[in-house]
Amino acid sequence: MPRVTADMTITLDGYASGRNQSRENPFGDLDPDRLHAWMFDHVDENAEERAAITTAGAYVMGRKMFASDQGEWDLDWQGWWGPNPPYHAPTFVLCHRPRSSIEMEGGNVFHFVTEGIEVALERARDAAGEKDVSIAGGPCVLNQYLAAGRVDELRLHVTPFVAGGGERLFADAAGVELTPVSSRTTPHVTHLVYASTGRNSS
Repeated sequence: MPRVTADMTITLDGYASGRNQSRENPFGDLDPDRLHAWMFDHVDENAEERAAITTAGAYVMGRKMFASDQGEWDLDWQGWWGPNPPYHAPTFVLCHRPRSSIEMEGGNVFHFVTEGIEVALERARDAAGEKDVSIAGGPCVLNQYLAAGRVDELRLHVTPFVAGGGERLFADAAGVELTPVSSRTTPHVTHLVYASTGRNSS
């Protein structure tokens, strides 16, 4: 049965992005090269985990992951990744302002959803068919899906440094219960896989 998965790279103290995000600095004052070195500089030793990120049949992300701008859309801006984003599947962007879909190279179409997380997930499931849906991020969006009990498998990639501030995973997901599935440590990151058992309402 298709699942809802999520991958997130975080620091030892749980931060996935820094303060003061902008289009020029999508991770704010958190150094993305340091946070994501495991993915781009050490490909061979993390090949399996890296490949798993792009196997879903559809993706859900927040507006700040697509573009850190706020307010009205800049219609000339088509995201961080250039003409050929890495997802190669329909991607549903949660936002407050409507925007027409953008068709990119490699089978990626960005759709913009203003009706909330449940509608975005429903549309992603329909688009994914028999494949999994991935909650791509950022941490605020993933926190909402975790709190709603909508994530079946959470894959964390923990990098060995302390950020001290920023946007934190689990900040708004109190009560979420996770069952350890596996862990693997390489010289630059620890990969942790959890199954979500929902939210403890007690």
